[in-house]
Amino acid sequence: MTSPFDTALHANSPRFTRPATPLPSLFIHGGVALLWVLLFIHAFHGRGISAWSVGIIYIAYDTALLAFTFWKTLPLGRAAPQMPANGPRPSLTIIVAAFNEDAVLAGTITALGQQSDPADAIIIADDGSTDGTAALLSSCYGISPPPEGCISATSPVVPGLRWLRAPHGGKSTTLNLALTHVETTMFLTVDADTALDTHALHAMRSAFQASPGLVAATGVLAPACDSSLSGQFFEWFQTYEYIRNFLGRYAWSQMDSLLLISGAFAGFRTSAVLTAGGFDPDCLVEDYELIHRLRRYGYDHNLNWHSTVLGAARARTAAPSSILGFLRQRRRWFGGFLQTQLWYRDMVGASRYHRLGRAMLPVKAIDTFQPIYGLCAFGFLLWYLFTGQLALLIPVGGFITAKIIIDLAFHLWSIHLYRRWVGGQTKANFGLAILASIAEPFSFQLLRHLGASWGWLYFLTGQRSWGVQKRAAVKPA
Repeated sequence: MTSPFDTALHANSPRFTRPATPLPSLFIHGGVALLWVLLFIHAFHGRGISAWSVGIIYIAYDTALLAFTFWKTLPLGRAAPQMPANGPRPSLTIIVAAFNEDAVLAGTITALGQQSDPADAIIIADDGSTDGTAALLSSCYGISPPPEGCISATSPVVPGLRWLRAPHGGKSTTLNLALTHVETTMFLTVDADTALDTHALHAMRSAFQASPGLVAATGVLAPACDSSLSGQFFEWFQTYEYIRNFLGRYAWSQMDSLLLISGAFAGFRTSAVLTAGGFDPDCLVEDYELIHRLRRYGYDHNLNWHSTVLGAARARTAAPSSILGFLRQRRRWFGGFLQTQLWYRDMVGASRYHRLGRAMLPVKAIDTFQPIYGLCAFGFLLWYLFTGQLALLIPVGGFITAKIIIDLAFHLWSIHLYRRWVGGQTKANFGLAILASIAEPFSFQLLRHLGASWGWLYFLTGQRSWGVQKRAAVKPA
């Protein structure tokens, strides 16, 4: 299906213009891959602790990222300055992309209707659902079904609520169709399985009002899994993962280098997104790719465009509750990350993109191989154990123990900092953080790396299916 934004997308996406790959990018990407090959070979020929160099490098890199996040998040320990209003209060539309989400959609609409600073319009972008979505919108919200490809009149039950019936074409295509009906200064994308805190929209709107150059912002998400034993296992670990990740996003935002905006709850300046070409239907992670394109456009046209993460804009979102669901999610995320890294490889190491090109994107280049380093490090540990190389396991165990202690210290510090940042709303606690620090390297972390490695296969084979995820209703924190 053609998009009304195709011309702008083709003009602004390197997927179509295909710029040459500069030497810094080749050196960084190639260096990470070559180093892995050399360390892998060395594991069979090295002596002593140096044979496990792949694990030492993996631990050192992850520790360096923790140190960076610790340094850049120190300001969160102090009272944040109030952002002064700068210009008129922006009008706001919420787009809820939904495909067969009747089990969770009502809860999301309820949370949107209870906002302290409600949106001017809410568009349910129905991507050709075949479940009970149509019946739900008709019976509960009084909306008459519009013709396919059209948008309905406003609901008599929820102010500003409209139903866009799109032919099934995928999330990005449906979001682009919804964008043609957005008449407000900014818009938010909210997944149908995401419930916003009461003051979330006010925080988003205030941030865009205070900063005219802000083109994209992400709220802070907390994972919500089902009540099964498996679900509680994944919610436990993902709670700490999300805390670390969102603190990391804050750290990169302090470097004006934030690229990862969660499409489950993200705010955008409408004019900027339309100029850049909307969402790319060929990318597995359309939100992540769009931020690259927005930031690239801003630098190329000398615009003060930037992105940020907002601790005051909070939400809970459904997260995988089973091993297969989790692996599928991480497969798609990492496959899309590799797609985007390939398309925007000319920005890696490029000084014209300032710290984004000189710092953030080189780190992302290293991250392409991080799961492979991690799995190899664990695989060699098993090899040493099964082949009776116990003398080697003693110094290796020392490195692992030191890393667990560092992770534990960071977990405890991050919980304290995160609570100050988001106003204390988190399920994380210090006791479970201690257990997570000890258990994570041998359980959840391996699953993350397995899912990412599956993403490599997904990327190399060009597959596109997301897989079916089980949904559960989510309530605000």
